[in-house]
Amino acid sequence: MAENAVIVVQARMSSSRLPGKVMLPILGKSLLARMIERLQMITHKAQIVIATSEDKTDDVIEQEASKINITCYRGNLNNLLDRHYQAAKQLGAKVVLKIPSDCPLIDPRIIDKVLDCYFDDPARHDYVSNLHPATFPDGNDVEIMTMDCLERTWKEASRPLELEHSTPYIWENPEKFRIGNVTWETGKDYSMSHRFTIDYEADYLFIKRVYEELYPIKKDFSCEDILNLLEKKPEIYHINAKYVGVNWYRNHLDELKTISSEQTKVTFG
Repeated sequence: MAENAVIVVQARMSSSRLPGKVMLPILGKSLLARMIERLQMITHKAQIVIATSEDKTDDVIEQEASKINITCYRGNLNNLLDRHYQAAKQLGAKVVLKIPSDCPLIDPRIIDKVLDCYFDDPARHDYVSNLHPATFPDGNDVEIMTMDCLERTWKEASRPLELEHSTPYIWENPEKFRIGNVTWETGKDYSMSHRFTIDYEADYLFIKRVYEELYPIKKDFSCEDILNLLEKKPEIYHINAKYVGVNWYRNHLDELKTISSEQTKVTFG
């Protein structure tokens, strides 16, 4: 790989629904450390940077990054697009990956699939993801963009949701960017039926249980391994089942032109 690829992991302690979630313990290490461990399992070569805020509450994130020997960038608390851009720029990125810190079960093989799609023909795409449309279980989010694409987005995006979520300006403007998407080769769509991400206490209990079941046997357990586990032990699936399909889209359906109500659950409980 000739181009410098950088994975930016946004992480902060001030999550509104589950404060401090990235530092919750999973088998003796923080959830953030466990996720970084999975990112380091990809076959493609990429640098990893944890992008956190300058807020004092995020000192612990910087300390954790140092502990696990990962570069840390500190920037704007609320403008995640700026934080994403500045972190990538600091590391001299040519290709930038966005992988949220709330995806500790992400399958490194899926990251490699999306990277394969991009690097098979780098001149073909400005942005490639597995989210538009999404087909993999929620929590396997991979977005790849050229630095030029990210820089243009950083310069032109202005709506609050674009600054907070960092990439909507790209996928909401397909006429401005060359966009690619990777779908699950099984032909299935589990994006609204399976939830491997963390936003609520029940999600943490689900993720913790999956790690306890699979990690001691196979450290690089796959998405398929998780699905097989849920087939064998459906009680694990039900730990956070009430939140399946819940995502940030539900709060912005009136602002997003490429997202429909079928891609989020508006009510739950």
